[in-house]
Amino acid sequence: MPQLSTTVASVPASGIRRIYDLARGLEAQGQEVLDLCVGEPSLAVAPHVLAAGARAWTEDATQYTPNSGLTPLREALVTKLRDFNGADVGLDQVHVTPGGMQALQQAMAFALSPGDEILVPDPGYSNFPMTARLVGCVPVAYPLHPERAFVPDIADLEALVTPRTRALLVNSPSNPLGVTYDRATLQALLDLARRHDLWVISDEVYEYLDWSGEFCSLTALDSPADGGGRVLGVFSLSKTYALTGARVGYLVTPPGLDERFRAAQEASVSCVNAPAQVAALAAVTGPQDAVEDARAHYASTLAAGRAALDARGVRYLVPGGAFYLWIDVSHVSGGDVAAWCEDFLRTEHVAVAPGSTFGSLGEGWVRACCAGDRDTVARALARVPARP
Repeated sequence: MPQLSTTVASVPASGIRRIYDLARGLEAQGQEVLDLCVGEPSLAVAPHVLAAGARAWTEDATQYTPNSGLTPLREALVTKLRDFNGADVGLDQVHVTPGGMQALQQAMAFALSPGDEILVPDPGYSNFPMTARLVGCVPVAYPLHPERAFVPDIADLEALVTPRTRALLVNSPSNPLGVTYDRATLQALLDLARRHDLWVISDEVYEYLDWSGEFCSLTALDSPADGGGRVLGVFSLSKTYALTGARVGYLVTPPGLDERFRAAQEASVSCVNAPAQVAALAAVTGPQDAVEDARAHYASTLAAGRAALDARGVRYLVPGGAFYLWIDVSHVSGGDVAAWCEDFLRTEHVAVAPGSTFGSLGEGWVRACCAGDRDTVARALARVPARP
């Protein structure tokens, strides 16, 4: 067999998916697994969204759509970005993608040439460096330390900028940490990017899950009046509307890049399937009760998980957003949290994601998803070994 490309060969396997696959293997053997390893909402999709998607299939709405997506959906997203994010964008700046992941890949493809460097958070979502390597560039980790509440230090980032640095990736609310950045922090990151003429890729997938109630959108801060034109905003409907398998996300670009996006989209996926876009339109424009119900549910499950950990004296980061708990298991993981997670799964039948898959600074920590059933979350985290 011919040799694989160096870019594909350089992409590491996902530590999250390894635990996920092991969990599915145990279930295939008839064993119960309390699964907190992937960010999968457990709530049902709103009936009006399901009905819209089903109607699109039965009415044979299965043709190609424009590369950037159905115009009514994009128009609805322009309105949402204005009303919720405070971002004044035009229709030519909003592009529908197959999930947030493809929006992320398109953003990196726009910002980076082979060999370029991108600054990514550590701990940060494992797919950030994976995607960077897939487009042939070099992910450079910037540290997020517990003593700084996992908020980036601008001096740390300044020290990492080289002549090859082309982009900075920012994720708030954060996966896996649940940290949210205030306006001052986001502005400082944007100012850093301006000083060094960097692109900024802003992952705002968990935008509706900011527990402070004061979500600040970095995409909105990139205003033309302030010398804007460097932020690529990555968004998804997966977490907000429990549409993980529908694969609908969108990328917000600076003005004037619509022709380039259409060409890139045509060369990769052509377009998002039409019924999923119809369902997405119903989700964005229809009743938002399900979003508020989901927020209340996630807050409840996070509280249940925290109570279980508190009862065992286990340290964790109180989340400011998203639906994860970042848990310190260094008292039992022995310096190899990935191996500990596999053993924990086999012995306790609890699946959590090893912190080391989110970067070297995640060693000794695990990420637990609290988007599922409240009782399952409480039962699972009650099995975490108590801190002496």
